[in-house]
Amino acid sequence: MNLFNKNAEIYISDTTNEELALSRTTYMSFAAHQDDVEVMALDGILKCFGKNDQWFSCVVATNGIGSPRSGIYSDCTSEELRVIRNNEQKKAAFIGEYSATVLLDYSSENVKDKNDLHIINDFYNVLMASKPKIIYTHNLADKHDTHIGVVLKLIKAIRMMDKNIRPEKIYGVEVWRNLDWLDDEDKVLFDVSEHPNMVMALISVFDSQIAGGKRYDLATQGRQRSNATYRASHDIDKANGVLYAMDMTELIKDDTISVVEFINKHIDKLKNDVNNRIEKIL
Repeated sequence: MNLFNKNAEIYISDTTNEELALSRTTYMSFAAHQDDVEVMALDGILKCFGKNDQWFSCVVATNGIGSPRSGIYSDCTSEELRVIRNNEQKKAAFIGEYSATVLLDYSSENVKDKNDLHIINDFYNVLMASKPKIIYTHNLADKHDTHIGVVLKLIKAIRMMDKNIRPEKIYGVEVWRNLDWLDDEDKVLFDVSEHPNMVMALISVFDSQIAGGKRYDLATQGRQRSNATYRASHDIDKANGVLYAMDMTELIKDDTISVVEFINKHIDKLKNDVNNRIEKIL
């Protein structure tokens, strides 16, 4: 596959060739940074782990060189950190038995640039080579601008595909904003209770982030457990770990729906719910 950046690469953790590794993909994640995949796409990773008829692949848009640095990583150059972060992503791919890991090597500025079409074209080429059924990506209420850049460019890339080969589902999962505020009927719940040892290992391999002062390992596990407990006030816990997502599939089924219109419907539901609960007791 021809990718735009010279340092872009496709990592295959087994001996499968690139074409097969992509084409056998059924679940896929499109993420902004190394380690975002392991935070938001655990549902797909777990569904495919150990299976021969379901395969998970991921796409990471940026090189990750803007990460905080401390400890043994404090003196790393941008190029050294790029290599370290990509190697960490490859370690996670090996642990989780991903089919293919596509590292596109863009800067965050590229991703946030609405006029940069190269990422959209790379996304499109990956989609056409893999034709996944299910996609996990960042949600439209995420508060990280690079995450928003990824999901907007991904929707544009999917809309370039013929409708009969588009993914069946696309989910926007929580990363830099929790989704517990979504109306209950709109929440998609992913039970990620299985293989807790592997789940912890997946996020823990990103040592350059954790040693850099961001305890994503503990925070990710804490969010999953918190969601499981606070999911419903009058029910016992039915899972040990839960991720919330919003179903964004209508955006790839109907190209006339704007992303602003889509997310505002969810925000308006929150506003109305808060107002109604206050007014009925006020």
